[in-house]
Amino acid sequence: MATLVPDYYVLLRSLLRAKPHLRACLKRCRHCRIFLLTHPRNAGRPVLRCAFGCRQAHRRQESIRRSVEYYRVGDGPDFKRRQNDKRRTRNLDPLQADRLLRSTDHEILVPDAEDPEPPCPPSVAEVLPKVMDPEVVAHVQMVCSLIEGRQVARGEVLEMLAKVLRQLSIGRERKIDHTVAWLNANPP
Repeated sequence: MATLVPDYYVLLRSLLRAKPHLRACLKRCRHCRIFLLTHPRNAGRPVLRCAFGCRQAHRRQESIRRSVEYYRVGDGPDFKRRQNDKRRTRNLDPLQADRLLRSTDHEILVPDAEDPEPPCPPSVAEVLPKVMDPEVVAHVQMVCSLIEGRQVARGEVLEMLAKVLRQLSIGRERKIDHTVAWLNANPP
């Protein structure tokens, strides 16, 4: 990642030289502090986070904070206790579930039935995402629209990203070093 940021800044700098009107859209991410282009309507906002993970992390942290605050006061603790009881009784037979829900000490009852067979580990194809993160695609779409001065369709962006991400980059290594690294990763 560290080698990508200087390359990103070189591209951003050359873009701002070619299109100086985009300088007003240049903002800094509040979390990771990288510069990014934002939509002109957001250019005046003092607090922005990038779509490359900072926005999602902040949203997750705030959600956790709100949940913790809710479950500590008022009806929250009782609601949380009922939710936990439902989760505990989900796999029990109806008689055991009813007995557990009526008990006052909320003891955990384990059913006598054996646990089902553990699921098979997912294949690599299932683990890899089929489509990129929608927020990143939307950000790329917005930046492309700003650069080109026209509305760029999401399909165009996905097509462009598929084309770019399909290409193999050798990087700055010598060809023989790249081949050796590939052979080490994929032995014959």
